Amino acid sequence: MKFSVFADLHHYPGVFMGGTDEDLAFIRKRAEDENCAFIIHAGDFSHGPTLVPEYVEKYNNFRIPTYHCLGNHDSDHTPYGETLRRYRMPDGHYFFDNGGYRFIVCDPNYYYVNGEYIHYDMGNYYKFGAYRDYMPPEQLDWLRETIDTAPGPCILFSHASFERDDGVQNREEVLKIINEANRKKPHSVLMCINGHHHRDFIRILDGVCYFDLNSASYDWVEKKHDNYPKELCEEIRLLSNTVVYNDPIHAIITLEGTTITIEGMESSMFMGINREHTENPIYDRAGRPVTPTVQSAKITLG
Repeated sequence: MKFSVFADLHHYPGVFMGGTDEDLAFIRKRAEDENCAFIIHAGDFSHGPTLVPEYVEKYNNFRIPTYHCLGNHDSDHTPYGETLRRYRMPDGHYFFDNGGYRFIVCDPNYYYVNGEYIHYDMGNYYKFGAYRDYMPPEQLDWLRETIDTAPGPCILFSHASFERDDGVQNREEVLKIINEANRKKPHSVLMCINGHHHRDFIRILDGVCYFDLNSASYDWVEKKHDNYPKELCEEIRLLSNTVVYNDPIHAIITLEGTTITIEGMESSMFMGINREHTENPIYDRAGRPVTPTVQSAKITLG
């Protein structure tokens, strides 16, 4: 079976440059041309669906079924409950079955403060940086049961990574659930796909394919740069904190038994500006560079 996946479109007109109507149309047309069963994103589709209701509805109403996975910014300007409603999600975490596989959407968008797990809501993501990116215990129990009762192999989606050391804070508990399931029944979990980190990286860990999926739009740089025209920066408020891709890079993934085929795509940097032209580190904390690409690969597990 075949599906389309993208991440970190960041549709936020006047603030970020990517995530245009044309970008969304490009993703839709490629999925249609490839006869994908569905389209899903790995978080940060928007910065609050009430800010851009028509854009959200356009995605929701594609001819191909579409799914959301919450990112840390999706409820920046919209209450969490309303974000779920506008995204037509039954909860922050849920699953669906298709083509003999189970697709599990996880939600590690929680703080853990004073013994309490608090979901990101109305920009509170920014309040307690050291305490964020957790999956609560009840969601871990749900994940274990959801994998155990699956009719076939599972594919997990999350915004923050289960593979990176700077990803989900209690990632070791998630990895334990995955590895225990695979010990009981080989290939119970084939693949985990995340967004958030705006990098292109694949790692096979304990027989599972972990796919750190690049942003469809840009990479964030902490220190502003002045490489873009001043007039354009006045139109797009945070443009000088980004290096931008010219195309909405994403992947088409085909599953056949335990074989995973990733068909990525290559783009280029807007105006040729990349991190080397700014006063920011070239590599992130995981040692991964920025590239305007989503790589292609064919992997047979086991």
